[in-house]
Parts: sequence; C-alpha cells; structure tokens
Amino acid sequence: MTAASEARPARRASRVVRKSRALRRLTPYLLALPLLSFIAMFTYVPIVTSVNLSFREWDFLSPTKPWVGLDNYRLLLDSREFWNALKVTAIFAVISVPIRLSLALLIATRLMRETFVSRLMRGALFLPSVTSTVAIAVVFSWVFSTDYGVLNALLGALGLSKVYWMQDPRLALGVLILVNTWKQLGYDIIIYLAGLQAIPTELYDAAAVDGGRRFHVFRRITVPLVMPTTYFLLVISVIEAFQVFTIVDVMTRGGPAGATDMLVNMLYRVGFTLFDIGLGSALAVLLFIILIALAVFKSRVLGRKVHYEA
Repeated sequence: MTAASEARPARRASRVVRKSRALRRLTPYLLALPLLSFIAMFTYVPIVTSVNLSFREWDFLSPTKPWVGLDNYRLLLDSREFWNALKVTAIFAVISVPIRLSLALLIATRLMRETFVSRLMRGALFLPSVTSTVAIAVVFSWVFSTDYGVLNALLGALGLSKVYWMQDPRLALGVLILVNTWKQLGYDIIIYLAGLQAIPTELYDAAAVDGGRRFHVFRRITVPLVMPTTYFLLVISVIEAFQVFTIVDVMTRGGPAGATDMLVNMLYRVGFTLFDIGLGSALAVLLFIILIALAVFKSRVLGRKVHYEA
C-alpha cells in the first residue's frame, strides 16, 4: 500500500472532524435563528421603519412618502397638545408608580406566611393583573358613572350630592390612577413576594434576638435587601405608566379638556384617526427617547443603591 493511499482515510477523517466542529459551532445559532427572525420582523424592522417614517409625510394611503426632514418633530415640539400629553403622562407616572410599589411591598410583607388565607389573598390580588384591561375599564366606567354609577348611588343613599368623577378635570386623572393601580398591584405583590422569600431568615432571627422593632427591621433589613426587586419593578412600572392606553381610551378618551390625554392616546389619535403617519411616527420616536433617557437616569441614580447580595 502506497503512502498516498494511506493518507486518504486520514484526510477524510480530518474533514469529517472539521465539519463536525463547524456544525457544533453553528448549532446554537441555527436553533436561535427562528426566534431571532421573529424578533427582527416584529421589533427591529418596525422600529427602523418608524424612524424612517418620522422624517416623511404620509397619510397611510398615498403611494409617495415625501421627505420632510425634522418638520414633524418641530410640529410636535411647538404643539401645546404634545406638551399637555407629556405633562399628564408624567404626573400619572410620578403619582401611580410610588403608590403601586409602596402598597405592593407592604401587602407582600403581610402575605409572607404560608397560610390558607394568605394563598387565597395572593390569588385574589393577582387576578386583576391577568384580567382583560377592556373589561376592567368598562366595569369601572360603570362604577364611576355620574348618573347610574355605584359610588354615586352610595353617596345618594347617604344623602350626599353626586360627584362628577370622570367629567371633573381635577378628579378624572385620579380615577385612572386608582383603576390602573388596582389592576397592576397584584403583579407587583407577586414579584415582591419572590424577592422577600430570597432574604435569609437568619437576619430576621438575629434582629428578633436583639429586640429590633418591626418598623426598624422593615427599614434596616427588608427595604435594603429587596432593593433589586424594587429597582426591577420601578423600571417596568415607569415604562407601563408611559404606555398606558386602554384604560384611558375606554374610560375618558383623554377628556375632560385634555386632563387625561396621555402620550400613547395622542399617538393613536394622530396616527390612526387623523392618519398622519409621519407625525405619529415622530411622536413614537420621541416617546422611545424619553423612555431610554428615564432608564439611563434610573440606572445612574438608583443603580448604585442596588445590592444583589445579603
């Protein structure tokens, strides 16, 4: 047998090994390809398309999309409607998020014990967060209705005059904050419960031995060690507050007199009622920039206070 004929099987085996190694390297990417394609199609492509449309004028039907540069952004920044929507959304977030997180943490600490009542309350409190937002908004529209609402019926039974809950600009936003808090509170409680259960019980035992009062234990142990959970919920809650839409659209439609007009409601109205896709895309880009700026700010300010080890 010649040296060349002996070398052929070795070369063949070497090729098989190289192909096998290459296939092993490519396998994770091939497995992730369907999901990455889905994300690209429904996330990144729409983002790029929206940014492109924000520099154009388009009415959704015209075959042409003329380039207008920064005109859409100038129109928004010169619009009172935009600044009012931004102010209302910011007020909504500043009030609703601290209320949600504070209540969720306090309730979660009370539901830590594994009892039947505790499990029942967890399920009852979590139920609104998985209930249809439209259904919740319709029910609360009936509750807060001026003429046939449950609350005004109770006030009438007590001899008090009816309250214009959703027609009074001073009350309408508070009603929406209440409804949104009621819907989202259960999710926050469940996440806080997971965070509280990760705190070593030895710390509470040591505090009890030292005679620590309940308030001081809560302040010195619970609050600092649950800070990663608080930070996560803060980021999620602020994003959700700036994207609230369904409750506003069903209950108030942005009224009265723009008192509950949120950024996403304005975006929907401009883009899908007035069919000004360019202006609506510009508003979507501005909302995206605002959320990114808030995320960076929270990371810089609160990120240092987050400790991931007990």
